[in-house]
Amino acid sequence: MKEDVLHLRAPGNWINDPNGFIYYRGKYHLFYQYFPYAPVWGTMHWGHAVSEDLVHWRHLGVALFPTKAYDQNGVFSGSALEKDGRLYLYYSAVRYLETDGENIHTAYQDRYETSQAMVVSGDGFHFDNWKDKKKIIPVIADKEVGDRTHTRDPKVWKEGEYYYMALGSTYEEREGRVLFYRSKDGEEWEYVNQLRDKRFGKILECPDLFRVNGTYVFLGSPMYAKEDGLQYPHHAICGLAKFDEEVCGLHLHEEPGLVDYGRDLYAPQTNIDREGRRVMIAWMRMPKALAREGELVWNGMMCLPRVVDVADGQIYFRVHPEVDRYFGKEIPKERLRGDVLFRLRTSLKEGEGLDIGGYRLWVEDDSLNADRSKVFGSLSGYRLTGSTPKLGGRCELDIFVDGNLIEVFVNGGRYVLSHVVYGLGDKLEGPLEHVYVGG
Repeated sequence: MKEDVLHLRAPGNWINDPNGFIYYRGKYHLFYQYFPYAPVWGTMHWGHAVSEDLVHWRHLGVALFPTKAYDQNGVFSGSALEKDGRLYLYYSAVRYLETDGENIHTAYQDRYETSQAMVVSGDGFHFDNWKDKKKIIPVIADKEVGDRTHTRDPKVWKEGEYYYMALGSTYEEREGRVLFYRSKDGEEWEYVNQLRDKRFGKILECPDLFRVNGTYVFLGSPMYAKEDGLQYPHHAICGLAKFDEEVCGLHLHEEPGLVDYGRDLYAPQTNIDREGRRVMIAWMRMPKALAREGELVWNGMMCLPRVVDVADGQIYFRVHPEVDRYFGKEIPKERLRGDVLFRLRTSLKEGEGLDIGGYRLWVEDDSLNADRSKVFGSLSGYRLTGSTPKLGGRCELDIFVDGNLIEVFVNGGRYVLSHVVYGLGDKLEGPLEHVYVGG
């Protein structure tokens, strides 16, 4: 089977959201939305990859695929948990009300309905798509509870004696909302509460709620939160929160920030790693399919695993220690080639900048700014620049450069700015202090 290092890529054709991310029986399992027939979005399956260190990933092929009337048009995003030694996968099941006659993999006029389902595996590697699936939450008929079409992406966790589920949804496609369900056994669920919030855009996707250092953190992906005429009018947000388990009451303490200030990152999902750290992986959206020599055309990749931390009332997304260990060899920048996966560590002062193969970074007005216009080809309608909030006079950078992705960790992960790129050159200019290669 195909293997990837650091960035899990589509093994051919299409991937999007990470699903079912979990450390189970000594291995990290990462499932993902997968269309195995073309490098475009289509009828969703769950692809499956495993790793022992979050760095080296081995693809295992398709784990889940449509077999039931209720999921015949897609096994949409969801999550995983371990119960009694078995692996439980929760997902959104999609059935089209009318199929597009020109493309059976899409719904005509977006007319479909969504229910929630689960499947259980005894070992995390074998899944019986015919016998072991079970519908657990039917299509929601009451619009005050949820939306029959846009209610999806179950994130399930256990807290005390109960299991909890968060679902992304919408109210009349005007305001995003998160729904909460509760269960005593992880199989029979009851609706408890919801939060509508204009900060959730028109539709909320991929909600995630967890505690770090005793503080709740909420992640979500609002759709159409800010429409500026560019592609990808959806982004991932994060915020400190309060959650009352008894009534499933959620409150966000302040205005949420962005998970990533490049805005290519979407649908983050978290998991507890081997050492008990909260780690996040997310989909990096790619507007153009690519071909690697001797392989299938592919579209879609995941970001580096990032440790979620809370310090001094702020959310950090830090470089995972396994990634840190991988980059152990420092080399002179003159020996670096553009086709090598490498890491740069440096700091910038006001007015200073870097040029990484045509990708530009610079500090202006106490913010880090990025411009990928020279390494994005002729694609139009996409956001070419990004910038962080104010940095407080300090700009220490930890930069990871892959052939199609640059991830910039700022001030120990206080902010991250990542961009999908195409056609990086070999030129490196600016105050480069340390250069590392992996292996």
